[in-house]
Amino acid sequence: MANDSFFALMCASLIALFFGFVLAFSGYRFFLVILPIWGFFWGFGLGAQTIQAIFGTAFLSDVTSWIVGFVVGVVFAVLSYLFYIAAVALLGASLGYALGTGIMLAIFPSLDILTWIVGIVVAVIFAIGVLALNLQKWIILLATAVLGAAIIVGTFLFMFGGLPSAQLVANPVRVVLQTSPFWAIVFLALAAFGVAAQYQSTRRWELVTYNRWEEMNQPA
Repeated sequence: MANDSFFALMCASLIALFFGFVLAFSGYRFFLVILPIWGFFWGFGLGAQTIQAIFGTAFLSDVTSWIVGFVVGVVFAVLSYLFYIAAVALLGASLGYALGTGIMLAIFPSLDILTWIVGIVVAVIFAIGVLALNLQKWIILLATAVLGAAIIVGTFLFMFGGLPSAQLVANPVRVVLQTSPFWAIVFLALAAFGVAAQYQSTRRWELVTYNRWEEMNQPA
């Protein structure tokens, strides 16, 4: 039984590492495939953190947070699949939310309603700014490289450092940065290499925008 659990954890860790490397170094090229996955996991984390902030519970400590997280995750995944603009806006929002809550949590140790509100406000600003300033490609490069690097380092910390998986799901970037200076430097270096590698490989390549809802509702 213990061997089965160990094998399952190793498989999950290897899958997470693979996904992290793909995200960090090829996120832009595989963005259309990654979109629903990204939307679901960010929506799941946001929904669960919303319950945590409102009711003061621990992250994913009750059934309500799991249900709300799952519902928000599915909604974000569907929006990301159907609408390119929604996907890019959610991507920018996820980066803004991570930045806003990360700064607040560096000052205040626990996630409360004020921290959540700041995160949401910064998320909305980032989402609007990305679309208004036409920064779609750069936000995709930056966000995928940052999150991919955080998943890579966070998985190593989970495998060898005893990092709880719930913390990794809640905010991998913040957890990695706060773990130790060494892992923070590794994370920042991986993120920088990821941005550089993606930019170099996609200088003459652009994603095709889409509106799958409109395509599905066109008359035959």
